[in-house]
Amino acid sequence: MAAAAANGDARGGWMPRPTNPMVTPLLTDLYQYTMAYAYWKAGKHLDRAVFDLYFRKNPFGGEFTIFGGLEECIRFIANFKLTEEEIRFLRSAMPTCEDGFFEYLSSIDCSDVEVYAIPEGYVVFPKVPLMRIEGPVAVVQLLETPFLTLVNYASLVTTNAARHRLVAGKSKNLLEFGLRRAQGPDGGISASRYCYMGGFDATSNVAAGRLFGIPIRGTHSHAFVSSFMGLDEIIDKTLASSDGSNKCEDFVSLVQNWLIRIQDSSSLCGTFGETSHSELAAFTSYALAFPNSFLALVDTYDVMRSGVPNFCAVALALNDMGYKAVGIRLDSGDLAYQSVETRKLFHAIEKEFGVVGFGKMNITASNDLNEETIDALNKQGHEVDSFGIGTYLVTCYAQAALGCVFKLVEINKQPRIKLSEDVTKVSIPCKKKCYRLYGKEGYPLVDIMTGEDEPGPKIGERLLCRHPFNESKRAYVVPQHVEELLKCYWPGNQSKPRAELPSIHEIRTRCIGHLDRMRPDHMRRLNPTPYKVSVSAKLYDFIHFLWLNEAPVGELH
Repeated sequence: MAAAAANGDARGGWMPRPTNPMVTPLLTDLYQYTMAYAYWKAGKHLDRAVFDLYFRKNPFGGEFTIFGGLEECIRFIANFKLTEEEIRFLRSAMPTCEDGFFEYLSSIDCSDVEVYAIPEGYVVFPKVPLMRIEGPVAVVQLLETPFLTLVNYASLVTTNAARHRLVAGKSKNLLEFGLRRAQGPDGGISASRYCYMGGFDATSNVAAGRLFGIPIRGTHSHAFVSSFMGLDEIIDKTLASSDGSNKCEDFVSLVQNWLIRIQDSSSLCGTFGETSHSELAAFTSYALAFPNSFLALVDTYDVMRSGVPNFCAVALALNDMGYKAVGIRLDSGDLAYQSVETRKLFHAIEKEFGVVGFGKMNITASNDLNEETIDALNKQGHEVDSFGIGTYLVTCYAQAALGCVFKLVEINKQPRIKLSEDVTKVSIPCKKKCYRLYGKEGYPLVDIMTGEDEPGPKIGERLLCRHPFNESKRAYVVPQHVEELLKCYWPGNQSKPRAELPSIHEIRTRCIGHLDRMRPDHMRRLNPTPYKVSVSAKLYDFIHFLWLNEAPVGELH
């Protein structure tokens, strides 16, 4: 059993440890270890169990979710092994447990565990297992809390990112700026990773850029602007041209001359008066440091009276030296109005001074943006090219948690069911296969679960799909394409091929592709159409047979 922990492969090659070093076998709830002891004490610890990890309701009032966190789960089980120090701690925490139990704990790994999962980045729906975990019941029980920890937030924030992508549209750049507002370092790192996976273009998080290869973006803050008092603070005023053919000895004077030309321009109708000299000094200094990527935060003092004209003067001076400024960032005020007026000015300057492409410079907006504010900006009309989104994105402000659960569905080949007065909490028993059925237009129509031994749906063959618990909800489907959802990502000691874990860039592409593949009414923000999740007729009958068999019969007096 030590083989899996020693080389972390399970027939798939070396597997790195979880990204967060705190993800160890002790990152769990105490009751997982107390149950493991009780299983061991009863001689049941080797019983073969099957658990489903799934969620009950889509987040954010929507009708879809994006699955995230799978790779971290596989990394965790590939390296699952209790150290001697961890065993000593458990002995101190559980002093009444027998020595043999701790000897058992020191011997276990996940070489006898199998994990089947929907590929990471897929659009997923309630009740359908995201992961199916099979193995000795005591070991699999110890995986419950870590798996839920690794999947719940990852899926929630990936979904949040995807929703922001949908409302912003494909043409806009989305930048994740949430590190400083995230729930601690792990929240910040995870958010950057999964927001990128959900369709964002870049992050401000340098550590996430190094760890995951995510593009990083950032310029300067208000503090940089307000730290300058005037142009005389700029010591080195020289700037070589972009091709190195000449050098401007006094770039500051070049900027000042352009500002005067803008202010005196008849076509701009005297739009601009006096601007902030300290702000102009900050912009000029930053442009001297980064002439190839100059983007200025223009709202430190006054956006239209100072920030934008100062930026334009510096951008035009850079243009003289062969550089193209990137654009501006708006971080306060009426973003729709400011962006529209700024765009008009950019176009006017392009026309007035013949600077090709000036009118198309990037306008980035930030300032506590979320789905609702972006939707409102779309309705008002705006000229924003990029959105920098932080707090509401990474904290998932609109919903605290996804609510994934980890339920026993079979033990020693005997199906098990969890009952509840709340029908949404009734589990779907037995080891299952899951399929996505596509219609004539290429859209997914329904996800269907069947028993493990049932024949799968076939293209062109009529199939009855039933709601798991509502007998009146049923429909026939003739699928034009059938996709089996659960792939083997950890075969344990079984001689099965292991599905590859793709790169984050491949998962991002997959996620965007799956969002495009869904019917638009399932994806819309307001009153989305629920996607159908069903079971086969045979599984439906078995669920209700087991339900009646397990539910106690009341007695009236």
